[in-house]
Amino acid sequence: MKTQYYTATSLDGFIADSHNSLDWLFQFGEMEGDSYSNFIQEIGAIAMGSTTYEWILTHHVNKNPDHPQAWLYEQPTWVFTSRILPPIEGANVRFVKGDVRPVHQEMIAAAGNKNIWLVGGGDLVGQFYDYDLLDEIIVSIASVTLGSGAPLLPRAITTPPLKLLSATVHGDSFVSLHYQVQHASKS
Repeated sequence: MKTQYYTATSLDGFIADSHNSLDWLFQFGEMEGDSYSNFIQEIGAIAMGSTTYEWILTHHVNKNPDHPQAWLYEQPTWVFTSRILPPIEGANVRFVKGDVRPVHQEMIAAAGNKNIWLVGGGDLVGQFYDYDLLDEIIVSIASVTLGSGAPLLPRAITTPPLKLLSATVHGDSFVSLHYQVQHASKS
C-alpha cells in the first residue's frame, strides 16, 4: 500500500493557472499511452483539497445543471476543508479538516490492500509529506508554462532527494516522471 501524488503540471511547476483553471491541460486531450485507467484500478481511497473538490463540482458534476453528472470516483474520498461545502448525493465523500495523520489512518483502513491517491492541491500533498506519509510522486509534465498559479508541491525536498523510478515520453507534449519519496527517517 502506497500513498501517491498523481498529477499533471506545467513545465514551470503549476497544477492550475492563476484562475484555478485546467484549460491549459485539457487542450491536449488524452495523453498518448495514458496510464490513468491502470492507476485508478489500484486506488482504494482518495484525498483532495476543497479547491479541487469545487473544481470537480463546477466542471463535471454540475457542468449542466439540468443533467448533473455522477461523482467521478467509486473510492471513498476525503475532502480537506475549513468551509462548509455542498455534498454530492450518492457519493462516498467525507469532509474533514485539521491534521492529515488521523485521516490518513482512516484512509489506510478504507483502502484495504490498495493505494491512496492524493489528487491535490500541492499544499495538501505537502502536509502528507511533512509527516512522512507520502510514498510516491507520479507527475506528467506538459509542454506549457503558466507563469503563476497553484504550485505542484510547495515544499523543499532536498535531503534526501526524490529517487527517480522511471521517465516516460508521451507523444510530443508530455513526459511522465515517477519518483519514490525518501524520507530521512526511513532511509
